[in-house]
Amino acid sequence: MTPLELLNQLNELDESTRIEAKAASEVGKSALETVCAFANEPGLGGGWLVLGAELDESSLFRQYIATGLVNLDKVTSDFINQCATVFNRPIRVQIEAGQVNGKNLLAVFVPEAEPAEKPIYFKNKPLPGAAFRRIGSSDVRCTDDDLAIFYQERRGESFDGSTVRDTDLSALDPDAIAEYRQLRAEANPAAEELSWSDDELLYALRCATREDGALRPTVAGLLLFGTVAALRRWFPMMRVDYIRVPGREWIPDPDRRFETIEMRASLIPLIRRARAAILDDLPKAFSLPPGQIHRMDIPLIPDRVIREAVVNAVMHRSYRVQGATQIIRYANRLEIRNPGHSLVSEDRLGEPGSETRNPVIAAILHETNLAETKGSGIRVMRRLMEDIGLTPPTFESDRERNQFVVTLLFHHFLSPEDWTWLRQFHDIELTDEQARALIFVREAGAITNAAYRSVNHVDVLAASHNLRRLRDYGLLQQKGKGAQTYYLPTEKLLAPRQNRNAEVVSSAQSVNLQPKPVNLQPESVNPLAQPVNPQPEPVNLQAQSVKLSGRFESFPDLPTDLENALAALKARMPHPEMENLVLRLCAWRALSTDELASLLQRNRNYITNHLITPMLRAGRLAMTMPEQPNHPEQKYRTAVPPETKS
Repeated sequence: MTPLELLNQLNELDESTRIEAKAASEVGKSALETVCAFANEPGLGGGWLVLGAELDESSLFRQYIATGLVNLDKVTSDFINQCATVFNRPIRVQIEAGQVNGKNLLAVFVPEAEPAEKPIYFKNKPLPGAAFRRIGSSDVRCTDDDLAIFYQERRGESFDGSTVRDTDLSALDPDAIAEYRQLRAEANPAAEELSWSDDELLYALRCATREDGALRPTVAGLLLFGTVAALRRWFPMMRVDYIRVPGREWIPDPDRRFETIEMRASLIPLIRRARAAILDDLPKAFSLPPGQIHRMDIPLIPDRVIREAVVNAVMHRSYRVQGATQIIRYANRLEIRNPGHSLVSEDRLGEPGSETRNPVIAAILHETNLAETKGSGIRVMRRLMEDIGLTPPTFESDRERNQFVVTLLFHHFLSPEDWTWLRQFHDIELTDEQARALIFVREAGAITNAAYRSVNHVDVLAASHNLRRLRDYGLLQQKGKGAQTYYLPTEKLLAPRQNRNAEVVSSAQSVNLQPKPVNLQPESVNPLAQPVNPQPEPVNLQAQSVKLSGRFESFPDLPTDLENALAALKARMPHPEMENLVLRLCAWRALSTDELASLLQRNRNYITNHLITPMLRAGRLAMTMPEQPNHPEQKYRTAVPPETKS
């Protein structure tokens, strides 16, 4: 990537886990700490540094700007030399030079080191503090626990395959081993290992290792087959909590205790109990299959989806972290939270291939047909939810909090209430993706970049652009910074509009969010056959026939020539023509950033970074309150007349 591309991404993205800007004064210790963190962080795939840029928080607009590097060749040579000499192993970075606004910058890619090479650390300083990890958008000094992870990866040994000291096979439950044999026989009656003794079986499965002539259980062996007493001793927080929360929000209230079920057991029975607790509590749909006289009650969310979500939680969670897996049942959704971020990047979730932190546990659950090991579980969950018209599940991996969250909404796209609710925003001209996001945030209470991507199957940049656009429309409010950015609904989004006029949209218009035909099971069972409501009149949030009806509502005195120019505005327009249109608008009257964004139908950041800021610097625009540049009522007027076409 070029320096310009990196700067654009920093200014566009909500997340900056893999990109860091460093000013000229930081091209030294600070930059090298980031290099160390990018090289060490497991599963990150490395990261990018843009040298010669910084966050300008004192200016009118908070943004990353190019400040430049003096003597570019010397900086490049020195930086390459330091990366090759100051660490315990040389780091071979890739560097590309470029200019932004006449300033010299460097784009540096730092590859992730191989497991056998980690940890990377400053060789003249003591461990663990001499090594760094990349957590969110920060470089964090390593701890002894971090070093243990690196050294296990170096040996090719997973945590679940390591031996549990000071114990023996008496810590394992023969009934749990017998249940494994039963499940394995159902999956493959001819499996050779079924004829082996328990000791031979446990050793072959890597659930036991031999030390000093005796078999001792591994972490996987204890988790899969341990007695309750042994699990309480070695993994006191290894449990599943099923929490039922009244309403749609988590509101801590000492006078209103939540209903909680704590489940403790070895993993195979624990999966069964957690799955049953969810299914027993889910809303039910019913169907009357052809030829039957008795109705069938079927959970609103397919059983297969619940199984995949529970199995993924216990299989991929980090057992280094002493914490419970939480299943939180709200009135309108189910959240499953487990310790440990995903080792696969969020944009690759659902793709073929799988990377697990617990390979021994994963292999055993796969052999008993409880889990997939080819990365297909998430894809199956998405397909099954979409097949019955439910909102796609969302998956959020948080490296900073070290947790993974799956959210399943009990919500169909689109109910008649949704069609009516979305009509109130016809003047904003929402895209189909943005409409989905609004329904999600109304139901879940918040949305992140990752959740937007899960719901709409788009990339990071597209998700960020659309979320900021919804923010600029006043429908979402942005909270947090960097990788912790999230969006909450505003009062404008949640409060019903006083003058809702559903008849504005004609029956010929349609939104492209039709629910798919419902069919949960191949034997013609339609669990939603009875509850499904008639198809509402379609709505098209992008219909051209009503395109201008609400767009200029706040500008009743807009001249006809400007209205025509805005109506003819294209998605892609030469930059000089766009600047000229801004000058014409600001010559008509002083306008704020939000007003320009609304009129031009462009992202607020684009208006700020690519139009207002450079035009102010060039003296083509002027502030109405130059003595208070950050005033919330700041507007802009034309200082240089626009060009006129002959």
